[in-house]
Amino acid sequence: MTIDTLPDEVVVEIFDFYIIVNDRGSYTPLNTWHVLVHVCRRWRYLVFASPRRLNLRLAYHGHRPISEVLDAWPVLPITLISRLESSELPKSDQRWDNLVAALESEHYNRISEIHISEATSSHLERFAAAMQKPFPNLTYLDVSLYMSRFSVLVLPDSFLGGSAPRLRTLKLRSVRFPSMQKLLLSANGLVKLTLLNIPYSGYISPDAIATALTAMPRLESLHLQFRSPLSFPEPTNQHLPPPTRFVLPALTELIFRGVYPYLEDLLARVDAPLLYYLRITFFKNPNFDVPELRRLVGHTENFKTFDCAVVSVFNYSIMLDLKTEAVDHLRLLAIEIACKELDLQVSSLAQLCSSSFPLISTLEELNITESKYLLQSHWKGDMDDTRWVELLDLFTAVKNLYLTDEIARHVCDALRDPSRERVIEVLPALRNVFVDGPRSFEHIQGVMRPFIAARQLSGHPVAIGHWRR
Repeated sequence: MTIDTLPDEVVVEIFDFYIIVNDRGSYTPLNTWHVLVHVCRRWRYLVFASPRRLNLRLAYHGHRPISEVLDAWPVLPITLISRLESSELPKSDQRWDNLVAALESEHYNRISEIHISEATSSHLERFAAAMQKPFPNLTYLDVSLYMSRFSVLVLPDSFLGGSAPRLRTLKLRSVRFPSMQKLLLSANGLVKLTLLNIPYSGYISPDAIATALTAMPRLESLHLQFRSPLSFPEPTNQHLPPPTRFVLPALTELIFRGVYPYLEDLLARVDAPLLYYLRITFFKNPNFDVPELRRLVGHTENFKTFDCAVVSVFNYSIMLDLKTEAVDHLRLLAIEIACKELDLQVSSLAQLCSSSFPLISTLEELNITESKYLLQSHWKGDMDDTRWVELLDLFTAVKNLYLTDEIARHVCDALRDPSRERVIEVLPALRNVFVDGPRSFEHIQGVMRPFIAARQLSGHPVAIGHWRR
């Protein structure tokens, strides 16, 4: 059997698979379907007869004037794309002339997606000026400022005419938008909202975000990332009654980076019963107080069971991941503390976990690793290794402890001489310690001998073995 003998609906199904596979992993949509329409008359007919089934879009990069491109193809939704490498930026003015002209042309109402990445501030100023009107069919908007670590793009109040009723995905990086709340309140069809590298000058209060979220019943993914620890919530009157909490019925993914009071203020206003992916990064703080985070984790059904915990040490942060081997969907609860001092990393994580992650007390497997890019100087501070005991104390059900080479030296030093009363209080259910790396194995066997002997006498023996991660 050849493809010519297959029914039309089967051929279209094959086309759909071909387009999906070839577009997979691409940052922006490609004109993959162009190849298909040049094969033969039948294929060309089937492709253009199935624009919705194949999700046909005309990807426009600005290499030629928009009129020349549109004259060659049927009427299709347009995707504007500008993803420039740094070497291209000096040569990109003509492309931007064409892209801006497309936004200002009579065909602007056919634009359904806009992907702007790594653009200069001057380019984006022209882009913002051309976007000061409603785009009736716009469903996807992704704007990122080139070299955006310190730069800020300011969007005018009239951006998108203050209304985006068909917008489904909104991604902004390094953007200050005074009328952000107004736009979000009008974008009640949003499914994915991503605001990255939010500058201090672009601060949005938790109350403003929460108010906007009330108008987004279809929102599935919320990602808020602040540039610096200056993202403190506005002072509130402690005598005021607690804010009214409302449900985000479709939210499954929440990613946050900022100070803990901001997240606490936001979580005091929302509930997300279907949440299964939670990733939090806090800037360091001498005293974490997170009852709302604790409530969210404790009341979310998808977070009731996990298989293991992974603690990862990096040069500038420490992270705890709670993971599951379930195959239905990826459930993840991760919390990271941005801090470069090792002793503060460990003690801060212990403090935070003791108050917000009580479910770790049921885990039977703990993996503590260091990044392979970790600097040796990270270990040369005056840290008291007993700080590790503060963290280990939380894992009362752990039976198997996995340690990478350098971590093992410090953790085992902390366990070497516990008091007789403490010998079964620290990791009381522990049965096995697995060490990755032969360099530390003999050292650890010697260091742990008093601990192992004491556990043996107490009737809670512990064995040490090799592990290869």
